[in-house]
Amino acid sequence: MTRKTRSDCTVGTFEKKHGLPAGTIRNADGRDTRSDKKIGTIRKEAERNQK
Repeated sequence: MTRKTRSDCTVGTFEKKHGLPAGTIRNADGRDTRSDKKIGTIRKEAERNQK
């Protein structure tokens, strides 16, 4: 079982850590997510969009 990624981890660090090419994580509109955006922010946005 893998651990949940820390919310203060950035997108760029997450992509490097998991061996993903830059630009893998995208915004809802299809554009690349900024590499300095935090994972916690993405989770909050996703939670808001589910309601």
